[in-house]
Amino acid sequence: GLMVIDVDRFREINQTLGHAAGDELLRQIAGRFSGSLCATDILGRLGGDVFAVLLPELADIRHTRAIARRIAETLISPLRADGQDVFATVCIGVALYPQDGKSPHELVSNARVALRQAKCEGRNSCVFYSMEMHSDIRDRLFLEIDLHNAILRNEFTLYYQPKANCADGRIIGAEALIRWRHPLRGLVPPDQFIPMLEDTGLIVQVGRWVLEAACQQARAWQEAGYDLPSISVNLSIRQLQSETLVRDVATVLAETGLNPACLDLEITESMLMQNAGMAIATLGALKELGLTISLDDFGTGYSSLAYLKRFPLDAVKVDRSFVQDITADSDDASITRAVITMAHNLKLKVVAEGVETSAQMNALRSLGCQLGQGYLWSPAVPAHDLLATIAG
Repeated sequence: GLMVIDVDRFREINQTLGHAAGDELLRQIAGRFSGSLCATDILGRLGGDVFAVLLPELADIRHTRAIARRIAETLISPLRADGQDVFATVCIGVALYPQDGKSPHELVSNARVALRQAKCEGRNSCVFYSMEMHSDIRDRLFLEIDLHNAILRNEFTLYYQPKANCADGRIIGAEALIRWRHPLRGLVPPDQFIPMLEDTGLIVQVGRWVLEAACQQARAWQEAGYDLPSISVNLSIRQLQSETLVRDVATVLAETGLNPACLDLEITESMLMQNAGMAIATLGALKELGLTISLDDFGTGYSSLAYLKRFPLDAVKVDRSFVQDITADSDDASITRAVITMAHNLKLKVVAEGVETSAQMNALRSLGCQLGQGYLWSPAVPAHDLLATIAG
C-alpha cells in the first residue's frame, strides 16, 4: 500500500510563524510519523508538507486504516516551534497495489487523487482510492473548461425571485439568481457550478457581471414604469475579500444610473465570521454608497451576537428550514419568533425564505415578520416572466 499524507493548513502556519519554524515543525512531524510505523514501512517526503508512506507488508485494508489512525494520533499532543504550541492534523490518501496501479507513478498519482477527496471531507480524513474518483475529476475538469467558455460565450443568465410584503402580498423587490444555460447540459443547477466558480476564483469576475446585469434590469423595469423598489444581489466570500469590491459597486451604480437605495447586497453568516474585522470595514464602505445589506440564511451559521450588532446590516433573512414547519412545529415557531424579536430590537427588517403556503405567511405575519420570499408568490423565473407577478 501507499499513503500520501498532507499536513492541514501548513501554509498558514508557515506564514504566521515563519519558514524556519515551519521547517522545524516538519522535522518534528516526520519524527512522529516514523515512530508510529513498523520496521518494514518506509517514510519519505514528497515535497512541501506532503509525506508518503510505503507499506510493503499489508495484511488487509483494516490494517491500513489502523496505521492511518496511528499516524493521525501522533499529532494529538502539540508540536513546539518558535516558543509556540502548534496543533496539527493531517489528511491521508491511500492507493493499494496492484488494483490501484501497477507502477510507482500510478500508485502515487492515485493516492494523490484519494488525498484530494480526503481534503474535501475535512481534517483527519483518510480516503481509499476508487475508479469513481477519476471519473469525478475528469467531469470536474471538463466542467471547469466549460465554465471558462461560458464567460466568453455569455451563457450565464439571471433569474429573479420576488420578495413580498407579508401584510398585503405586494411585491417590493426581487433577488437576482445566476443560472447557466449550457449548450449540451441544459440548465446547470447552481450548486454544481457556483462552488467551482469559488474554487477557481472566477466568482469575482462572474459576480461583477451579475451585479451589473441585475442593476441594469432593475433600472430598465423602473424606466418602464414597473414598481420594484429593490433588487438583491448575493455576494461571495471572494468578492467580500476583494480589494476592488467597493469600487466595482460604485462604478456599476454610476454606469447604470440605479439609485443606490434600490440595491440590496446579501451575504451569509459564515462569510462575515471568516474575517469579522475586514467584513465590518468593507460593509461600512458599501453602506456609505447608500445601498442596503442583508444577512442571508440567518440561524444556520455561527455568527457571534456580540459581532452581529457591530455589522452595518439592514435586514436578516430567516432560513427556509425554520419556515418549512412553522405551522406544525412549535420549536421552529419559537426559533423564528426569537430571531424576529432579536432583529427588531437591533432595528433590522426580517425576510422569511421558503414561504410556500398562505398558512406559513399568516403565521409569519402574526410573529411580526415584514417580508417573505418563496413559491407562494413565485419561484425564480426569467426577467420577462417576473413582469406578470410585479404587475399583478
